[in-house]
Amino acid sequence: MANYYDILGVSRDASEEVIRGRFRALARDAHPDRFLDAAKKSEAETRFQVLTEAVNVLTNAQRRKAHDFDIDKGGGGAAFDPAGIAKVYLAKGVKAYREGDLATAFQQFDLSVGHWGKDAKALHYLALVCSRISGKARRGVEAVEAALKLDPENGAVHREASRLYLQVGLRTKAERHLQEALSRIPEDGDVQKLAAELRPPSDNKGFLGGLFGRKG
Repeated sequence: MANYYDILGVSRDASEEVIRGRFRALARDAHPDRFLDAAKKSEAETRFQVLTEAVNVLTNAQRRKAHDFDIDKGGGGAAFDPAGIAKVYLAKGVKAYREGDLATAFQQFDLSVGHWGKDAKALHYLALVCSRISGKARRGVEAVEAALKLDPENGAVHREASRLYLQVGLRTKAERHLQEALSRIPEDGDVQKLAAELRPPSDNKGFLGGLFGRKG
């Protein structure tokens, strides 16, 4: 049977407010009107129907109680494992990202983080995909800041922090994280591109030279 908690990416003790908030966030991305391609539109319609059914069940006390009973009966009373479920969503997100399906990747990474917000890798991937989807930069900033708390020495995470801060207009923070990225992964092509964006070509030599000079 379908587990509506898994579908919405919430825990079994989630409040109605949290459930409705998750539904709104997921429904925006899954709404059929966003798609022109017939196949994608049909897929989105199915996804939207499932999301709607999930929120209708979990925000109705009697239907939610019955759903919980069915889950426990079908799963032998197994405990809810948010970390395990998060890994499944993460794997699906990575697959979609590698295939170039950014919308699906975002949904899967967001679900992963929604289940278990202590995985730096999932948070990094969410930030990564957010930096590549219009309108998702602020969500990406939230994700990358959480990732940095868990993995502050990761140059790739600092790179995405720099990219996202630049997208939301926080240039000083973008430069600070670019410096951190350059100190850890100086040969990374995306880091070099960010350096070119943050400093005009005439200033890049001095900017990069100063950064590397401080490390030597």
